[in-house]
Amino acid sequence: MSDLIRFGRDICGDLAQAERREWWLTNGLGGYAGGTIAGTLTRRYHGLLIAPLQGAMDRQLLMTKADATLDAAGREWPLFTNRWYGDVVQPSGYRNIEHFRLHGRMPVWRFACAERIVEMRIWMVDGEHTTYVAYRCSGGGDEPARLRLKLLVNHRDHHGNMPVRGTTAAIKQRDDRLEIEWPQGGRLYLHSTPAEMEPRQDWHEGFQLNREAERGLAAIDNNLSLGQLIFTLRDGEWVGFAVTLNDQLQFDLPASMQRFMDQDERLRQPQTASLSELPDWVAQMRLSADSFLIKRVLPSGELGDSIIAGYPWFGDWGRDTMISLTGLTLAVGCLESARSILMSYAKLVDQGQLPNRFTDRGETAEYNTVDAALWYFDAWRAYLDASDDMESLQQIYPVLQSIIDWHIKGTRYGIGMDPQDNLLRAGEAGVQLTWMDAKVGNWVVTPRTGKAVEINALWYNGLMIMAGFAKRLDQSATEYAELAEAVKASFKRFNQPDGEGLYDLLDGPDGDDSSIRPNQILAVSLPHSPLEAEQQKQVVEICSRELLTSHGLRSLSPRHKDYAHHYRGGVADRDGAYHQGTVWAWLLGHYAWAEYLMSGDALAAQQRLQPLGDHLKDAGLGHVSEIFDADPPHQPRGAPAQAWSVATTLDAWQRLQRIIDGQ
Repeated sequence: MSDLIRFGRDICGDLAQAERREWWLTNGLGGYAGGTIAGTLTRRYHGLLIAPLQGAMDRQLLMTKADATLDAAGREWPLFTNRWYGDVVQPSGYRNIEHFRLHGRMPVWRFACAERIVEMRIWMVDGEHTTYVAYRCSGGGDEPARLRLKLLVNHRDHHGNMPVRGTTAAIKQRDDRLEIEWPQGGRLYLHSTPAEMEPRQDWHEGFQLNREAERGLAAIDNNLSLGQLIFTLRDGEWVGFAVTLNDQLQFDLPASMQRFMDQDERLRQPQTASLSELPDWVAQMRLSADSFLIKRVLPSGELGDSIIAGYPWFGDWGRDTMISLTGLTLAVGCLESARSILMSYAKLVDQGQLPNRFTDRGETAEYNTVDAALWYFDAWRAYLDASDDMESLQQIYPVLQSIIDWHIKGTRYGIGMDPQDNLLRAGEAGVQLTWMDAKVGNWVVTPRTGKAVEINALWYNGLMIMAGFAKRLDQSATEYAELAEAVKASFKRFNQPDGEGLYDLLDGPDGDDSSIRPNQILAVSLPHSPLEAEQQKQVVEICSRELLTSHGLRSLSPRHKDYAHHYRGGVADRDGAYHQGTVWAWLLGHYAWAEYLMSGDALAAQQRLQPLGDHLKDAGLGHVSEIFDADPPHQPRGAPAQAWSVATTLDAWQRLQRIIDGQ
């Protein structure tokens, strides 16, 4: 397996660079683990085990760290780093990191301690709330060495901070494990290879979380120490522990490690012979894709498949799920996962809408979105093109019909077809319905009330898809085909008279909006475009000139008075910049495909995606960030691992590769 992501002392020994780069692991249940190369905590979301307890998205930080110290030859070597209140860094164990790498998804550290080398590995168990941490020492001859691990735990919402002495824990020591019982209820279990246990509860106060400070949020956290595990090290022998919610865990450190690596190897492999020679960055992105697929209890009470929109703070969002489905499932050959997700959401369709997100610990659906249901059609199209699953099409067809019917007669939040021009309108005061959904208090930053360009591109695309589905089922397609033609005729209203692409919005409270935004690229990149060839070419040209960057498309032209150069500051500052220039990676795949449609040069279009391959070595390692600053050098911002950023890149790369291969 290629070590695409690997850093030596030039990065690991530079604290700013080592803290900038984060590793993230997931378990397919919504749980995760994460941290920095340096070992410091910079986010409230960093920890060894963050897992949902009661509801599907009720994620709690349960174990934060295991601070390791090597005792050898009369010396102590810290293999950890902490940053304390007042910006005090103590100890500076990052200086002992000789190199760091991702072995597939597994973070691996190599510490140089005089003649001894200590390797550390972390992984999570798929389908289980369990994290393993393993160490192996080599060198030093026959002189004895010990590894001391200080165990730091917590019990708080992953969005919060723990006050000093905010919890306690009762510890029971068994022959094969520790049992940690919380006063709030529930148990945490810790298994280890043979070790001495020195129990001692005390608080470690004042961890300074600099990433949270940058975001204008509370930046001091506290963790409870349970004491120490002490291992005697033998040359080349693995020692370590597992922290878990599974009271029946069959602890086997080497076997679990091998299973994780075997799974990575399977995930990296292409599903078709034509894609046998994947670039390393594409193979790595396939591993990232799997990180967002989860199984969880849906609001209907049934077990189903879903997609986490991003780590560490997003849940499963309907819009993000439908945009991401093709790249995260079909592009990597997981047809059954795609079908399960699509069928799971079918049960949640209400008044022609798909839920945007889930609240109340992930159990109650919110339907404040205009586009999730429209993306649902395209997700079904992609699945059926890949599977030819006629049985599922027959099953879902009435649901899709109902979605169209509701959009024609009207549904929540003013969403409905204008009978005068057959275009979709949407919006009410104080509600954000499109993907440009930032809201600060009562301030909707980009309300886009009216007839949004991408909504109507999706509307036309959905109607054309339905006409195709009707034909496949030997039913009449006339209604959908005729309505699609009427929408296409009215879509000409979006053409700006000066040849500057498309209006972003028609018939808004303040008239038509000529702001140059990337939403118009979807009118070219979707399978069915309502535009003539000349208008498609204009859209690609204007997006290239005004919006294109190495990592995605800007959300607003730099020439606009509201253009935000950077995404930073407190909540209001960041949300105010979110869709006012900030670069979105998920749009790059759509741009690359649209560019190919205009130029016919698949290789050049595919090369547009390469900078996101380079980005895998920055920020959330092996993943693609949610957003980037609008101005160069386009610093990564937002969530360090975002589903649709990965998905649309993989999907576009694979479709272009098929064309290059002559398929």
